Amino acid sequence: MSTLPNLVRSQFKAAQGAGDLTFYSTQVAILICNGFTFQLRFSPSLANKPKSAKKSTSKPFDPFETPQRGLFVTNIGLSHYLVLNKFPVIPDHFILATTKFKEQTDLLEEDDIEATYKCIKGYREAGEELFGFFNSGEHSGASQRHRHIQFLPVQSMRSGIEESSEWTVLADTLLQKTGLPFQYFASPVSPSPSSSQLHSLYTSMYHQARELMTTLPVRSGDTHASSPENNESSTISYNMAFTENAMILCPRLSEGPQIASATGELIGPIALNGTILGGTLLVKTEEEWQSLRDNPLRLKDVLGAIGFPSRESEKNQRL
Repeated sequence: MSTLPNLVRSQFKAAQGAGDLTFYSTQVAILICNGFTFQLRFSPSLANKPKSAKKSTSKPFDPFETPQRGLFVTNIGLSHYLVLNKFPVIPDHFILATTKFKEQTDLLEEDDIEATYKCIKGYREAGEELFGFFNSGEHSGASQRHRHIQFLPVQSMRSGIEESSEWTVLADTLLQKTGLPFQYFASPVSPSPSSSQLHSLYTSMYHQARELMTTLPVRSGDTHASSPENNESSTISYNMAFTENAMILCPRLSEGPQIASATGELIGPIALNGTILGGTLLVKTEEEWQSLRDNPLRLKDVLGAIGFPSRESEKNQRL
């Protein structure tokens, strides 16, 4: 697996050259929220990406049922495989998918976590960093039912950012620092964990998040499931972040809010998925880009709307 970064890079270049994927370049701005550094990316062309062709049957299209040959990277054991993102805005964006169909809203299994950390280890052995994220539920930014975890090489995440920038992967920062407008659960990852230990970290954080969802009052306009789930299916929306050092879970109440444009009109909503736990967010319109770039304070409102307010935010609201 130590050759994984080179394998992904070579396949990405080949797929791009053959037209199997479309890379969307972005403009980048750095924003600060409560001392945390975020990168804001703007890709106007992404809003016009082609829609998946509808089939004559009622069965929804599943891009992971039979992966496109030009996007396929490699198998990870018998249960998973790696495939490139067909419409990336970050170079070498790839995806870990289950070989057999499994629901995205079911709880991750031990072999999902094991395969995730095999990929992270593969990059670490090559002297590189990898950020993984998982979207589950209607408010998480998830777009496909077939279970999959996405990966962004940290080196690629830095593309377009000045070398002097202090941006770093947010998930690792959250182990030592607090102050974000939303609540999350963080666990450090030991140097050589077993798959069962990693899965236990995940399930522990998930149940803490579910307890939070079922006991705290829901803000006006937000909805979430409060009934207990069975052993497999989740009833909450959440994002997961995976790095070599950390595992982060963020329960979600909203995919994102509308914000005010320069003229005061409501635009958006700003849709956020698990990349927010990596310290990056993407917008698709000029109005959204200008609104957040020109008034960085709006980022705090956006982050505060996606989940339960942090204890610091609740305290400030009472003052």
